Amino acid sequence: MNVLLWHVHGSWTTSFVAGRHQYLLPVLPDRGPDGRGRAQTWDWPSGAREVVPGTLRDEDVDVVVLQRPHEADLVEAWTGRRPGRDVPVVYLEHNAPTAHAVSTRHPSLDDERLLGSTVVHVTHFNALCWDNGTQPVRVVEHGIPDPGHRWTGEDASLAVVVNEPIRRTRVAGTDLVLDLAADLPLHAYGMGSDELGATASKRGLRGLSPGTCHDVSQAELHERLGRHRVYLHPYRWTSLGLSLVEAMTLGMPVLALSTTEAPEAVPPGTGVVTNNPSLLREVAKRWLHDRDEAERVGTAAREHALRRFGLDRFLADWDHLLEEATA
Repeated sequence: MNVLLWHVHGSWTTSFVAGRHQYLLPVLPDRGPDGRGRAQTWDWPSGAREVVPGTLRDEDVDVVVLQRPHEADLVEAWTGRRPGRDVPVVYLEHNAPTAHAVSTRHPSLDDERLLGSTVVHVTHFNALCWDNGTQPVRVVEHGIPDPGHRWTGEDASLAVVVNEPIRRTRVAGTDLVLDLAADLPLHAYGMGSDELGATASKRGLRGLSPGTCHDVSQAELHERLGRHRVYLHPYRWTSLGLSLVEAMTLGMPVLALSTTEAPEAVPPGTGVVTNNPSLLREVAKRWLHDRDEAERVGTAAREHALRRFGLDRFLADWDHLLEEATA
């Protein structure tokens, strides 16, 4: 079928467009948020096709995957079809609610065109915490292409992946990263990580500096991550970060906070999940010293991630959901 969706989250979309459908991706001259088109740094198949808004009225669209509230307006303006009536839609929710989980209504409830359309969450935690009203709800957990078992652990250091770590200090757990960097070697990856390195230098932290903060492509990121002994996922409040799943699939032992979906994603034996920073430091030190234990845990993490977050399962789940939506 022909699936219209916007390129919002690159890693998630990379997995989604690996399926058997045709994927119509709006593109604008500035490649801004409403028209990124195909990825510039990922290798997407030919079935992921760029379309300019002016041609969408002539395209056959079987189903629309919405990811942001205003996209329903774009569908109507660009295709001439009313979402939910003239064309089936599902609303994919990537995020946990940013406000109070008890009282945050899902935005699909505020658009009468979308009432009765399925809301798809990427974790059971998200589905539980959003107020979805009477909307049909499904959960399709993440799935990723296997990057291969790349862990070597040759660099006895922690690796963390976080975009804009200074702006998102509390959410992303950047304060925990800085605390650990007082006496543990750390490398940080992601957009804005240079600001984290500058902050660490100002504080005189031994384990983190501008020289250990990097903004690299996804392909290079996978290659670099595997050299580090341990992956640290310090997020306090987030949907399940794909970087955590990717690190496990690379064969890395992982440390994470016991918040949101992490306890489900990292079962015992594949990493340590805790809300006790002292325990995070203790285990990190042990694994940095004991490469053999780190390797055993990382191997178990990879085996689990391949079973639970494999691409074939992800695509099969989405095939079933899209068939259901268009029936």
